[in-house]
Amino acid sequence: MGSTSAENSSPEGVGRRDLIKRSAALGLISVPTMSFLSACASGGGDDNSGDKGKDKGKTSKTNPFGVEKGGKLDVVVFKGGYGDDYAKAWEAAFDKKWGTTSAHTGTQEITGKLQPRFNGGNPPDIVDDSGAQQIKLDVLFKNGNLLDLAAVLDAPSIDDPAKKVRDTLIPGTLDPGLQGGKVVALNYIYTVWGLWYSGKFFKEKGWEAPKTWDDFLAICKDAKSQGIGGLAHQGKFPYYINVAIMDLIAKQGGLDAMKAIDNLDPKAFVGSDAAAAAIDAIYEVVEKGYLMPGTNALTHTESQTRWNQYKAAFITCGSWLENEQLKQTPTDFDMKFMPMPSLSGDKLPFEAIRAGSGEPFIIPAKAGNLPSAQEFMRSMLSKEWSTLFAQKANSLTIVKDGVNAGVTLRPGTQSTVEASKAAGDNTFNYLYPNWYSEMDVSIQNASNELMAKRIQPKEWLKRAQAAVDKAAKDPASKKNHRD
Repeated sequence: MGSTSAENSSPEGVGRRDLIKRSAALGLISVPTMSFLSACASGGGDDNSGDKGKDKGKTSKTNPFGVEKGGKLDVVVFKGGYGDDYAKAWEAAFDKKWGTTSAHTGTQEITGKLQPRFNGGNPPDIVDDSGAQQIKLDVLFKNGNLLDLAAVLDAPSIDDPAKKVRDTLIPGTLDPGLQGGKVVALNYIYTVWGLWYSGKFFKEKGWEAPKTWDDFLAICKDAKSQGIGGLAHQGKFPYYINVAIMDLIAKQGGLDAMKAIDNLDPKAFVGSDAAAAAIDAIYEVVEKGYLMPGTNALTHTESQTRWNQYKAAFITCGSWLENEQLKQTPTDFDMKFMPMPSLSGDKLPFEAIRAGSGEPFIIPAKAGNLPSAQEFMRSMLSKEWSTLFAQKANSLTIVKDGVNAGVTLRPGTQSTVEASKAAGDNTFNYLYPNWYSEMDVSIQNASNELMAKRIQPKEWLKRAQAAVDKAAKDPASKKNHRD
């Protein structure tokens, strides 16, 4: 989601190189099964077999899609928090192996650059469809623009041809790419969402990472008394404050509260005690003046940069934050991730976190070179390319044990690994943002009004429920369901 390039590396703290090796990190986070993320659905979209494409060659065990030597490959990557150096490294490796010529585009203007190409029937071959200007996946799917990725996922793994590609991935990480029961987007990066703080700042202030909401509010109160914001949020993009709201709902009401929202339950918000408790908790931060001054009017990077300048104690975000803020983060900042603090009566423990996969890669159904696009995606799910990504982007991928030893982690990413290990099976992830983008935007808009004190919690619940009810009236919604 982040939308600034952050490609410079910052120095690691003393001894941090030996804290953990990337292969071990992936071993740690492969613990959560996330089995409850699986969704049951059928139908929808085009049934694309992947046999089309101008550059079809002979297939073999090592070339299952028939990549043609000397073909062209058109790659478009969202150049956000992870930069695009990793994609350039991938393309160089692919071209060297297959004799192809890759055309690379790194941009934040995904919709602006690609919508005309989709409309004109000449889309790229593979796209990282992410960022604030993402083309919504449900819209692309309904228009028949996305290739069913089953052929890629059922192909032999490059590292172990006896296994299918899908069997080499962290369980549950394919679920966010589901539309109508088909995986049409590959969310490549293992992501966690929650609260962030500076280890250095907290040590100076004598604060400890709060485990309860009351302790969180106490730190916010102390910060305010010193002229510091308690909570910063990316006001112009209320996606981020919804991280806090939705985390609180899931932890308060358990997986049933989460699934009620994804399944468009008539009591997902209005009539949900968990939703009421969560939104009341967030509004208390607003009402008591604990928000960082001006945060409602700032972009994500503006808020995050002020947080880096110690103008707020906490900020909500996903695990791309550290990469996105490399240039703005002081070298001794000691960025830390933590789960959302617990409300009284939570059904999930403090350690529970929203975890899953982010950064959706898609193959357009009308890609000019489908064989190469599919082989490119299969290669993304190899240990070699997973390691390339780790080296360039300082992030975990969805490939189990997919990164070679010796790749070290920065403090923030290291703390997400520790949080994932502590969470164990207590992870959750919402699917409605990808299934129902209009509903997602409506809830974000309600949150924007709430944070600005233009509406009260009861009105937020009413607006959120109205968004759910509207989505439920769409016949296509019946094709998405999670058990």
